[in-house]
Amino acid sequence: MIEPQDKVVVGLSGGKDSLCLTFILSLLQKYSHLKFELAALTIHPGWEVDNRPLFEFCRQLDIPLWEERTEIAQIVFQARKEKNPCALCSKLRRGALVKRAQRQGFHKLALGHHGDDAVETLLLNSTLGGRLSSFSPVIVYPDSGITVIRPLIYLREKTIVSLSKRENLPVQASPCSLDKKTKRQDMKVLLEEMEKAVPGCTAHLITALKSQWLQG
Repeated sequence: MIEPQDKVVVGLSGGKDSLCLTFILSLLQKYSHLKFELAALTIHPGWEVDNRPLFEFCRQLDIPLWEERTEIAQIVFQARKEKNPCALCSKLRRGALVKRAQRQGFHKLALGHHGDDAVETLLLNSTLGGRLSSFSPVIVYPDSGITVIRPLIYLREKTIVSLSKRENLPVQASPCSLDKKTKRQDMKVLLEEMEKAVPGCTAHLITALKSQWLQG
């Protein structure tokens, strides 16, 4: 996913996943044979957020952080009044990340999705959308010149939780009023129940997705 001389920007939301990704990539940049440029980018959605802990976090890692101010909150909740806003919010946030990455001259956008996210997306798409699909580890957008990468895709969420606690990362609470009240949260609960009934099923589903990704 990352090659020498790449210019990689991390989408940093303040959640445990993106913080762990930023932390891991900063170590990779410092201590691996790969020589690549690294920066972080956070989206200001237009409501009250305090990104000062993120700026301090990136300062300690010695990587630049940019903040892209948007009106996503107003568009999703006021103008569109979306009943199920997650898909639109995600699309707008990713669009803002891609455009800012372009302006800064970066060509790879790293997102913090992990293996459990991929399986939850599979459950969402299959149970509610009628299609067996999830997101891919690498997506190339030729029109923009941006490649989206997900370096944590084979990690389990419990590993990320453990790392964020061990390194005392500055995890921010989600400012969204629908946090933990979405269909994705329902899929997370469903996956937990599946794991109780069939221990190891999440890992097996990640392996199944890996086979699909390698074929694609």
